[in-house]
Amino acid sequence: MKAVKVGLLGLGTVGGGTVNLLARNRDEITRRAGRAIDVVHAATRHLDRPRTCSTAGIRLTTDLFEVVDNPEIEIIVELIGGESLAKELTLRAIDNGKHVVTANKALIALHGNEIFRRARDKGASIGFEAAVAGGIPIIKAVREALVGNRIEWLAGIINGTANFILSEMFYESREFGEVLAEAQRLGYAEADPTFDVEGIDAAHKLTILASIAFGIPLQFDKVHIEGITHINREDVAYAEEFGFRIKHLGICRRDERGISLRVHPTLLPARQLLSSVDGVMNAVMVKSDALGPTLYYGAGAGAEPTASAVVADLVDVVREFTLEPENRVPFLAFQSDALSHEPLLPLPEIEAAYYLRMQAMDQPGVLAEVTRLLGEAAISIEAIIQKQPTPGAEEVPVIILTHRVREWQIQQACARIEQLDSIQGYITRIRVERLD
Repeated sequence: MKAVKVGLLGLGTVGGGTVNLLARNRDEITRRAGRAIDVVHAATRHLDRPRTCSTAGIRLTTDLFEVVDNPEIEIIVELIGGESLAKELTLRAIDNGKHVVTANKALIALHGNEIFRRARDKGASIGFEAAVAGGIPIIKAVREALVGNRIEWLAGIINGTANFILSEMFYESREFGEVLAEAQRLGYAEADPTFDVEGIDAAHKLTILASIAFGIPLQFDKVHIEGITHINREDVAYAEEFGFRIKHLGICRRDERGISLRVHPTLLPARQLLSSVDGVMNAVMVKSDALGPTLYYGAGAGAEPTASAVVADLVDVVREFTLEPENRVPFLAFQSDALSHEPLLPLPEIEAAYYLRMQAMDQPGVLAEVTRLLGEAAISIEAIIQKQPTPGAEEVPVIILTHRVREWQIQQACARIEQLDSIQGYITRIRVERLD
């Protein structure tokens, strides 16, 4: 049987890793897919740039559309990133009768609903395992392995850059800016790190995971997003005193009121499994009714870890060649006409415990006034620390852990506390989750 011909859009880190993996494990992949899989056409920005892979037998071009329009190509692998051009190329590939595999989380999170509709109309398969958590097979696990479960919540460390920064702040007691600069030197963070440190990258991934977990349309605009730029080493140290670690999490949860989608820094108990995930590694915990909690851990980026997911999608697409479109695994786990429109909770209705850090004047009665205002907002305190003032200082840090409350309660209480003459500046608020 003839080999399946693949066209590659992008021959950088992941593209080179994909070519290498397909070549190195060719025999194993062929045995699993039923046919050999060969990259025969690839688009790249620079034809003469040194490669991390052999390009023998691969026709190179700088024209992305030349690959998409090649009538011999059966599967397009999109690895250029971005939104507009990637969307145009993907839709054109589908219209040309090709299947598509992509590692582009922004493409799926923002335009997946449209892309999946077009693919269903044209009978095309779309693989996007590599779009979330690099090489960790989390999409396949949630979409297929847990198909008999009702998923209750999902929480994950799904951005390696943010996790590296928080890990270094914890172990080395360093400030955010210093660690970010090191992450950029090491290649973990881009020159413009906004998508990573402000939570946008993680929100793209959470959008995809939530849709697969709960059978809802992709709704990136409904995700509450917070980054880690306001976290300082004092917060990391105080969290440790309470027995917590700070992690940047994507969380989606379903209860009787609806579904919440949020990305933000989170205090986790130090004994929690996700708390031990350090450096650039990723991990996702899923709580389902039949299986209970499960943890999926591994490399969230890199040439071959991401290529592993790309190749897995290629094999799945080849295996589905002989299936009628209606018999393939649904893109978002649930049949397209069975996606639900459960309400997505607005931020004020989200429920969590809170870590509060404030600067208070070192004088009698201040703490009593703060606790009074929290009590009037029906906010119960779990623990409180008032630090000793540094010599000559008129202010002291006060750190409070609350029990679970609605977001609107904490917003109102903090607004009133910040108006006190004895409180200086804004209150730092970080949500606390125990994932139990």
